[in-house]
Amino acid sequence: MREYLLVFVVAAAVTFGLTPLVRVVAVRIGAMTAVRARDVHSVPVPRLGGVAMLFGFLASVLVATRLQHLSQIFASPEILGICLGAVLITLVGAIDDVRELDWLTKLAGQIIAAGAMAGLGVQLLSLPLFGVTVLPAPVLMAMTIVIVIVTINAVNFIDGLDGLAAGIVAIASFAFFLYAYQLSFQYNPPNVFSTATFVTAALLGCCLGFLPHNINPARLFMGDAGALLLGLLLSAATISMMGNVDPSVEVSRNATVAIVLPIALPLAIMSIPLLDMTLAVVRRTRRGQRPWHPDAQHLQHRMLQLGHSHRGAVFLLYLWAAIMAFGATSFAFVDGWLPLPFIAGGVVAAIVLTARLPEWLKRHRRR
Repeated sequence: MREYLLVFVVAAAVTFGLTPLVRVVAVRIGAMTAVRARDVHSVPVPRLGGVAMLFGFLASVLVATRLQHLSQIFASPEILGICLGAVLITLVGAIDDVRELDWLTKLAGQIIAAGAMAGLGVQLLSLPLFGVTVLPAPVLMAMTIVIVIVTINAVNFIDGLDGLAAGIVAIASFAFFLYAYQLSFQYNPPNVFSTATFVTAALLGCCLGFLPHNINPARLFMGDAGALLLGLLLSAATISMMGNVDPSVEVSRNATVAIVLPIALPLAIMSIPLLDMTLAVVRRTRRGQRPWHPDAQHLQHRMLQLGHSHRGAVFLLYLWAAIMAFGATSFAFVDGWLPLPFIAGGVVAAIVLTARLPEWLKRHRRR
């Protein structure tokens, strides 16, 4: 655990320290987010924050190569693939932050980054369905690339309020870390040093290192460079973990949970971004628009329409993400269905706060 703590601290410190420098560069090269009709900020804000997060992640990789136990994950080319994919996707996002790429070019860049990562070993080897299901290699490769692209765009869709995407990905990565770390004890022999656990620890550090600069009012946006990077790293951890899980050695002794959890956990952890992306695609398609056509009806916009403040909307979406992520993860630590009442209680509390908090605050201010 100490080595993961060091990885986390290095990623957070480097990201936090480099972000002001990246902001200066963004201003000088004109990487600015103009005020558009769908935006909630009132003045242009520089972007490119993802570049600082990339350097934070790469710094954590460099440190990991020098650590006695964690260095064993470099025996396979997976980390190299993740680093290559991270550099490529950040480059695509950074160019878009400066020059506004068209959707087809951005998609092509995502496919190239995902393919490069998969080509170096970050791909599904099997699916934890009906025991362990092995599909033809081309099918698993295609599924890997689809998972990467979906995750990238889910994170990109949710990046609409200061601190929202970084905070939700931090929650998701921490939940993934807890699950992957606990699962590692079930290997024969037990080995807590895995690619998924390392990536989630570093990703958590990158997010928390960037958040102080990004909380409302943000001094710097992560831009597409950051949203695409976070999505790719989160998908890399998901694929590395999900594609190598055998339900027969799952941490829970509940047979149903053991079968369902490897698939349900990633979906639950990413539920808020995935829900927002799904609703956006359905909404725009029904209107006859392209799925990537921007609008102001994302979950974060709806929270503002309900009367929540900027920070209030962000922290409520954090709450929803935490309930889903840690609720699903709890099944890996507690046998049976004991977590269900607590999850249900959390959902009820989140619903009440979402629906009633603005009214309660108004009443309080009148007194």
